[in-house]
Amino acid sequence: MDDWFSAENVIAVGTALLGVLASMAALWYERRVPRRKRIGYRVQMDTPIGSDGGAGRTNVRLGLFLEDPSMSDATLVLLRVENDGAESIAGDDYTGRELHGLTAEFSGRRIRGIAVTQPGESGHLMEHFAPALGMGHSGSTLRIPRVPLNRGEHFKLLVLLTGGHVGDGIRIVGGIRDGEVRPNRSTTPDDTPPLLSRPAKLLAGLLTLCVIALSTLIVAGGDRPPMGCAQGKLTVVGSTAFKPVAEELADKYEKDCPGSEITVDAHGSAPGINELDEAGAASSSSPALVAFSDGPKPSGHPRLRENRVAVSSFAMVLNDRVPLKNLSLADLRRLYRGEFRTWRELDRSLPDIPVVLVSRNSNSGTRAVFQRRILRGFEDAPSSADCRRKDDPKAPLIRCESDSTEQLLDSVADIPGAIGYAELRSTSAPKGLHRLSLDGAAPTIEDVADSAYPFREIEHAYTYGRPPADSLVSSFLNYTMRGSGQDVIRTHGHVPCASPEGLRACDDGPELDP
Repeated sequence: MDDWFSAENVIAVGTALLGVLASMAALWYERRVPRRKRIGYRVQMDTPIGSDGGAGRTNVRLGLFLEDPSMSDATLVLLRVENDGAESIAGDDYTGRELHGLTAEFSGRRIRGIAVTQPGESGHLMEHFAPALGMGHSGSTLRIPRVPLNRGEHFKLLVLLTGGHVGDGIRIVGGIRDGEVRPNRSTTPDDTPPLLSRPAKLLAGLLTLCVIALSTLIVAGGDRPPMGCAQGKLTVVGSTAFKPVAEELADKYEKDCPGSEITVDAHGSAPGINELDEAGAASSSSPALVAFSDGPKPSGHPRLRENRVAVSSFAMVLNDRVPLKNLSLADLRRLYRGEFRTWRELDRSLPDIPVVLVSRNSNSGTRAVFQRRILRGFEDAPSSADCRRKDDPKAPLIRCESDSTEQLLDSVADIPGAIGYAELRSTSAPKGLHRLSLDGAAPTIEDVADSAYPFREIEHAYTYGRPPADSLVSSFLNYTMRGSGQDVIRTHGHVPCASPEGLRACDDGPELDP
């Protein structure tokens, strides 16, 4: 337990908690703080332009107002009006009873002229600045129409004034539904807001420091295996159908986790279960042994702990000399009871070829799945050693057994009239055989939770009791079921139980039973 409180783990958990708390705070903010509509305004220029503007300033005016004595105290004000809230503002969001939407007041000064500008090339806001829509002025009051503004959109008002002084009060008043009108200020010289707010900068800084610290500890760790890995030796036994998956899982784990050594020695589900039980009984702790089994373990092994790994599909395979594509479960069971000696007895459209039943041996997990899921009973004893001649003359037909999936497939492909069963991924070769649909449902692994195909089973991984959390056994199982091993399982045509589509199928509910 003390090994868990390493610097790497503490920083990793702290970083994760910080991320969770930040997400919760953001969610709370979104829910608790209303997304308000808001119009902001600010004075970007307020400057004298008349002849009384002060020494050295009259030359800048180009003499425009020197000819009119009433303009000697003229000033120019540039007013920026923008939507700086969280939502767009429509024309009917303005709440005043008047035709116009906002009112600008220039204390002590009189409005003499107005010019409106909008950034960009579209100019779609300009059509709203018309007298018929409320645009106008009188005295020191400027009436601004109900201009719709998308989020971040703005327009500017260049106002010519006389009387008063530069710096006299300027304010815009008006009402916005679920919002407000208020002065704001530019955050940068080019009026561009910062990319991150101050809280966001603080949070990003904290997360960056945690990641840097964690990376430094990992790099400085030298030859230690990556987090989640374990060192030592492990033996994997059990299912021969799942053996290719176990071998690739072992190879990848050893590459990802230096210092580990995993041996795959699969001789069948039943022998693997027995080997694990015997090794556990002879050991004072959980042995470094994992047993894969096609389906649940038989009774009599109470100390073995179950881990559901994947959903595997199996298929009935038939020699190509028999052009049958679909078989009902009822007829399949009658075949294995010996009620049909030739395929023509099953269907008069089929060739008059003897039925040959090719099965796996009694140690096979695939055979156990076939008996449990399809036959709902046990297969009879074999009547032939080579699948070609009956050793028992009284037997109604040839029954034989194969020690491996490959041997079974070769026999079915070579012997006319032969039928057998194998794990679905294995039935792509050799030539000379084809898969059978059962009750109209084709062999499939896609949509496994909703498929009506009955010949499938859950692949289990067994350990003797609960292995230590820091052991190679626990690490390898976690890698297989929840880590990178899921990609390996998919590559071999299985569906991981921990995947979204595998969760329901691995529940082992009634849908798996035909």
